Amino acid sequence: MPCVVMAPNSDLVDALIDIVGVHGVVTNAAEANLYSRDASNMTGAVGAVCFPTSTSQVAAVVALANRLGRPFVARGSGTGLAGGAVPTGEPIVIVLTRMNRIIDIDIDNMVAWVEPGVINLDLTRALAAYKMHFAPDPSSQQSCTIGGNVANNSGGPHCLAYGVTSPHIASLEVVLPDASIVTLGAVGPPTGVDLRGVFVGSEGTCGVATKIAVRLTPNPPAVRTLLLAFDNTTAATNCVSAIISAGLVPAALEMMDQKITNAVEDFVGAGYPRDAAAVLLVEIDGLPAGCDAGAAIVRTIGEAHGAMSVRLAASEGERLLLWKGRKTAFGAVARIKPNYYLHDTVVPRSALTKVLSEVYEIADRYDLIVMNVFHAGDGNLHPLLVFDGRLPGIMDRVHAAGEEIVRASLAAGGVLSGEHGIGLEKRDLMSLQFSPVDLVAQDVVRSCFDPRGLANPLKVLPAGSRCGEGHGVPDGLWI
Repeated sequence: MPCVVMAPNSDLVDALIDIVGVHGVVTNAAEANLYSRDASNMTGAVGAVCFPTSTSQVAAVVALANRLGRPFVARGSGTGLAGGAVPTGEPIVIVLTRMNRIIDIDIDNMVAWVEPGVINLDLTRALAAYKMHFAPDPSSQQSCTIGGNVANNSGGPHCLAYGVTSPHIASLEVVLPDASIVTLGAVGPPTGVDLRGVFVGSEGTCGVATKIAVRLTPNPPAVRTLLLAFDNTTAATNCVSAIISAGLVPAALEMMDQKITNAVEDFVGAGYPRDAAAVLLVEIDGLPAGCDAGAAIVRTIGEAHGAMSVRLAASEGERLLLWKGRKTAFGAVARIKPNYYLHDTVVPRSALTKVLSEVYEIADRYDLIVMNVFHAGDGNLHPLLVFDGRLPGIMDRVHAAGEEIVRASLAAGGVLSGEHGIGLEKRDLMSLQFSPVDLVAQDVVRSCFDPRGLANPLKVLPAGSRCGEGHGVPDGLWI
């Protein structure tokens, strides 16, 4: 469904100009329309769009929303894939990309205070001189913001060894939905209830983070990166389980099938073998002797599982090129079709072979192209349904296939999301994983932060699971 271009509410625009200035507010419909969607296949309608540059301005905007009884949604770069930043209820869209300062790098306490609009990769680059980095590394690392990572509890290839965003956040300055400013968590020893942990991953429904203390991770002394090629996907998925079963937990363990590796080769020439049905990208870090031993284990296990080839990156340049191929995989899809729908379920490693086979069968049944590139080490599937959204009826097939993939993953003992969040995309599938009591309990917690339901409304929890009055899913969000 095409997006309807709506002019920003003029009275609201004037009120926002008083807070953030004329250059901090979008005043025309075409530009406002850019903020009606994120990187998902959904679109909404904004009431107004503003760009605060300080905590006090964010608090003033939220206070205005409270006075008007109008919802608000915080937004970073808009790279989210679950509709988390899609505006519902014509809200005030609070774009945080101008709050992009690295405030302080505290090596003694191994934290850095940053604003939410700092780009993930820019932070790691700024830490290079200290031989440190920020461990969460989503595939959108070159454009996603730290605030967005916090909102969705983002992961990335290296979350297998280092974990997703939550353990890497020490403290947060937050504007709550009532416009009060609080600090959650602490750089020092934790005290009391872990409200920081509640906030991370709440997808903007508990307030707006305005300053973030991220934990710094030392760069490893050595890294070994291997590329294993297989002539069938079953051998590759079985190899994944065998590596972990051997007691080795790589820093990253990624899998890509033949369709996506060929798309990547056409795009960046990363050096992936075109004749392989699947490749594994395995990275081991730590002390040099341990890395060498780990690489030898991976080679032995790979060969025992029928690997066509096992290649150890011979230089830092070769290693970076292999990772460039993995990180640009989603961009490479545009060479095949103009649109893709990416899911984010997680299944037990032991179920990878079965569920991956079902994914291919579902795509064939709906006459869709599917490409698989995913975090195999922790079973986080990312099947890409690749399509041309201009074709009549295509979205119905895409959505139906997507839901079947989710159901297949849950039936195998999996969960709805590993790192993309629930947003609007999987909101109405939450009842497949959680009981009505579970869902109401989650909303009790959220309502403690936001009793009026103004912060990013209609996200995460399905209708009927809220404390008090339920809300339906707005029509026309899918395109």
